[in-house]
Amino acid sequence: MQPTVEVEDREGGVRVLTIVNPARKNALDDRLLGLLDTALIPPPHVRAFLVRGAGGTFCSGYDLTNLGPPAADGRLPDELLMAFLTRLERHPVPSVACVQGAAFGAGFDLACACDFRVGAPDTVFCMPAARLGLVYSVEGMARAARLVGLARARALFLTARRLDGQTALAWGLLDECPPAQDAEARALELCQTLASHAPLAVAGMKEVFGALGRPPLTEEERTRARSLRAAAFGSEDAKEGRAAFLEKRSPRFQGR
Repeated sequence: MQPTVEVEDREGGVRVLTIVNPARKNALDDRLLGLLDTALIPPPHVRAFLVRGAGGTFCSGYDLTNLGPPAADGRLPDELLMAFLTRLERHPVPSVACVQGAAFGAGFDLACACDFRVGAPDTVFCMPAARLGLVYSVEGMARAARLVGLARARALFLTARRLDGQTALAWGLLDECPPAQDAEARALELCQTLASHAPLAVAGMKEVFGALGRPPLTEEERTRARSLRAAAFGSEDAKEGRAAFLEKRSPRFQGR
């Protein structure tokens, strides 16, 4: 089956976006990002997004075959992904992630980019950037830190720890963690609540909260972070991390 994003407009102004990529456990690639991006341009009656994955898995990450050294013009290999996540996070229409099963890497960040997250006890969050030899984006690390705090975000990113649904709820990564059979209905109910409120009020407060939580980094700090990311993407360790992941073995990092 060709990977796709199913778009369904439900009664009450809720647009449901379902990532369908069963061969790669709903991993994102540039084509799927394009489909998601198009779906973020809704008709006026759409007042809430529900983001979910098909087949009991939210999103296993970003397709590793899309990752590699920076392009000749300096463009980083995950720039399309990060641009989409920023658009979703700052979109005037509120969003709810129904996080069931794995939310790894880009899936973790996709959930964080939504305004609310409803999961289940069997939900598993993991940010494996350190195991892949990568420096994750400033925006993605900031999204996680806003939800769980700096110390816990540091632990998640540097240890690649797996977080189950109940722990994610306690840490603030999930807003709700009902039984698995109730998760989607609860996420849809939350979307319907959001959709029933005044759109200008919701969009205005979303924008203000976004501004309040944005990291006050200087341009020099952002430039430094980008150089660190570029160096990591082009490193031998990153090549080894991708190979080890695909070969299902432990990576052998050398610090170069």
